[in-house]
Amino acid sequence: MLKKKNPKKINDSLSEINTEETLVKSKTNEPSTKADRKSVEDYIERASSGSGPEALVDLFDQLMVYAHLTRSSDIHLEPWKGHGVARLRIDGILHDEFQLESLVFTQLIARLKIVTKMRTDEHRAPQDGRFKFVSPLSDVDVRVSVIPTAFGEKAVLRLLSSQSHKLTLEQLGLSPQDLQRVERAVRKPWGMILATGPTGSGKTTTVYALLEILNKREVNIVTIEDPVEFEIPGVNQSQVDHVAKLTFATGLRSLLRQDPDVIMVGEIRDHETAKIAVDAAMTGHKLLSTLHTNDSATTIPRLIDMGVEPFLVSSTLLCSIAQRLVRRACPECAGKKDFTKKEALAIFNEEVVKEMFGNEESIVVAAVKGCDKCAQTGYRGRIGIYEVLENSPAIEEKIVRRASSSEIEDQAKKEGMTSIAQDGVRKILSFETTVEELIRVMQE
Repeated sequence: MLKKKNPKKINDSLSEINTEETLVKSKTNEPSTKADRKSVEDYIERASSGSGPEALVDLFDQLMVYAHLTRSSDIHLEPWKGHGVARLRIDGILHDEFQLESLVFTQLIARLKIVTKMRTDEHRAPQDGRFKFVSPLSDVDVRVSVIPTAFGEKAVLRLLSSQSHKLTLEQLGLSPQDLQRVERAVRKPWGMILATGPTGSGKTTTVYALLEILNKREVNIVTIEDPVEFEIPGVNQSQVDHVAKLTFATGLRSLLRQDPDVIMVGEIRDHETAKIAVDAAMTGHKLLSTLHTNDSATTIPRLIDMGVEPFLVSSTLLCSIAQRLVRRACPECAGKKDFTKKEALAIFNEEVVKEMFGNEESIVVAAVKGCDKCAQTGYRGRIGIYEVLENSPAIEEKIVRRASSSEIEDQAKKEGMTSIAQDGVRKILSFETTVEELIRVMQE
């Protein structure tokens, strides 16, 4: 049973934490390279026993290191009735990790506000901030959102490692055939390349990988992002600022006056941004952006629905890269199991089953188990599954006459495009991921 805390004691403790001396001390601390669940629990116990503000600062640092060493993309600090909970999103899945007494949880939120220079006396309005953190693996840029809830303030910390965006297209998991299609589009002097998929599908990472290919000293690359997630040397990056009325559309207009060769727009969300983006691609610029569609063919009617003329879409679109992220089967502990065609037909369509089984009635696939290396989840890391629609004269003709996305998809498949599901099957057959993972992401 958790003890109830005196409000005066909470306020006294917070006043101890809200000191410049404590903040500076934390900045100079070297983080432990041995952060594990037990060590974080020990720090929670120390902070709960009233060991003073230093124990809280150490707990904050240890939690940050632990989250990064476990490859967490987000830390959720959630206030519940009578206590708080720290949850970590690892490989796309949220896990409950630590329970904290109400006093410690409140202090942790206060500590977070200090580090991010938020108002510590504001508890009713949402606040945003960011800070940098030095982990044993790399420097980490942390983006923070705090909102009020029924039981107190909830915080979400997005961890952006300086190493994350440096993946190549090959490392992202593109097949040789898809890689060739993308590289052909990248080599063209002007036009539009779009990465599509739901939130959290890795679109931004793909666009950053494309920027790295194009990033040469003789090329002027400019971006407008919301926010800038990673800093890329040699790229002129701007950030949406709603207070200053700097939106994707207004920012894009300004970028066109910056003598750009390559323009990256974080996301095409509306008619105005879509129109300016297509006009930019039409006037001799290479344009990269993202869009929320479930597959690559749907990108085309989505742009037309936004008010872009079909002939402009057909003339400017180079390729559309649809994607999802699946968890990798842990190489340390993954086993194998039989998977029958009968089981597959109850889950997948005939096209996917044919890709998976050929003439066989049963195949061997990865079976997750769980070990210390993967925190008993059976998975470690993620890999992309893709479909790349490359524009062609036949597809251009269908775009101009406003063909449906299914007609465009059928034509693209005739020209060799493989679907996201088919790419997922290939990664199942190579034991990189599991049947269960493909089912999970295809339901998104």
